[in-house]
Amino acid sequence: MEFFLCVIGMVMIIEGLPYFAFPDKMKEMMNQILELPDSALRKFGLILMVAGLLLSYIGRGYFK
Repeated sequence: MEFFLCVIGMVMIIEGLPYFAFPDKMKEMMNQILELPDSALRKFGLILMVAGLLLSYIGRGYFK
């Protein structure tokens, strides 16, 4: 559970960095995302989930 909380904390730090560093650019990007069709967002989400799963699998296998 401790490792899980550390990972969640790191994700929150990485997710928050662009909003802190470039708030005006993030607003522009959000407007662009709102204009994308749902199918494009779903494909992008699926790709990110598969990439995350693959990285987790590789990380658990190589760094034991």
